[in-house]
Amino acid sequence: MSTTVRKSNYGNYSSDNYGSHTQRIDVGNLSLWFSYDTVIAFRTPNAGFFITENVWGPTTGKHLNWIDPNKARRLKSDDFDERLEAALTKHKLLL
Repeated sequence: MSTTVRKSNYGNYSSDNYGSHTQRIDVGNLSLWFSYDTVIAFRTPNAGFFITENVWGPTTGKHLNWIDPNKARRLKSDDFDERLEAALTKHKLLL
């Protein structure tokens, strides 16, 4: 079985120097949005889309707003982490 892995950037940085801070990685049908090295949102076809609250600072807040500006959709950090772990386990990305 072959799984496609794709990497892209999101957001609206005026300089390409910052693009590495806003990565989206697609592994098969799992999409992961990163702010620096931290997953801050993800999507699976069965579970749906999840985005975390901002517990870091203004830069990650900007990244979260680019992904989804609706703050009412954001999950508490612990809840987000549990759902992310379950998704990564299901996709065999955690041992």
